[in-house]
Amino acid sequence: MVREDVEFDAQGATLRGWFYPAAGSERREAEGHKAPCVVLQHGFSAVKEMGLDTYAEVFQAAGLSALAYDHPGLGASDPLPGSPRQEIDPWQQIRCIQHAITYAQSRDDVDPEHIGLWGSSLGGGNAFVAAAIDRRVRAVVSQVPMISGAVTADIKGLDDFFSAERLARAAGTPPSLIPVVAEDPTAPAALPTPDAWAWYTRTGEGSRWRNEITLTSAELIHSFEPAMYLPLIAPTPLLMIVAPHDGTTPGAGATIAYETAAHPKKLELIPGGHFDAYDGEVFRLSSEKARDWFTEHLSAWS
Repeated sequence: MVREDVEFDAQGATLRGWFYPAAGSERREAEGHKAPCVVLQHGFSAVKEMGLDTYAEVFQAAGLSALAYDHPGLGASDPLPGSPRQEIDPWQQIRCIQHAITYAQSRDDVDPEHIGLWGSSLGGGNAFVAAAIDRRVRAVVSQVPMISGAVTADIKGLDDFFSAERLARAAGTPPSLIPVVAEDPTAPAALPTPDAWAWYTRTGEGSRWRNEITLTSAELIHSFEPAMYLPLIAPTPLLMIVAPHDGTTPGAGATIAYETAAHPKKLELIPGGHFDAYDGEVFRLSSEKARDWFTEHLSAWS
């Protein structure tokens, strides 16, 4: 599949990614038409090489252009001015989604009125918020989404550490770092589960993914409540792809939160746990459901 290395500005930082022109785009342009575009952004600490390419290729083959990129301070993208690398700030990521949409709209080969947004895990929570506050998003897919930071990031007893970290950073001390995953499930890590260790270390191999985030990231995630924005997404069509057995971003909470969204909406259930969505038969299911949602709803907008 054809793709182009791209970069764009986001509040003084350069974000980098890949652009996938829609299959048949040359014929479409010759007829005076431009392709819709889906913007893809990943989950907690993950970079584009960890599966975004496979989803983008499915969309591309269906006649949709796709833009996949790294969040600020992760992978190939620069941190925003004043922020350290490996800091995960959901609100920074949401603002950068908006910059990615602007970049997609600026391209001569993209129909600026037909922009879709896809996000997975933390990126799925980001997608709720971005779709609710930015009406340039004309269809949204949120896969195994983060619903509540207070539930996902269990940080009981860490308030004193966060306070100390704030004081240290204010005094000019470099940010403290913690592992994203650990092979030993009893070791300190942001995601201390065997399936997280297996997926991150396998898919992150050979990429610019780093097994570390700032300690402040945990505090920022804990205060992020993206489900609050679900009732505000309509009239933008929303598809939620949920794994009921997901223990990382609990599937039960996602199905309950889905009920708070207004129509047009659809809930699709997939087998397995959180990381199964990216592989094998479950990937086929999740990617095809997203593809069909975008092809239906992006073409329906004028």
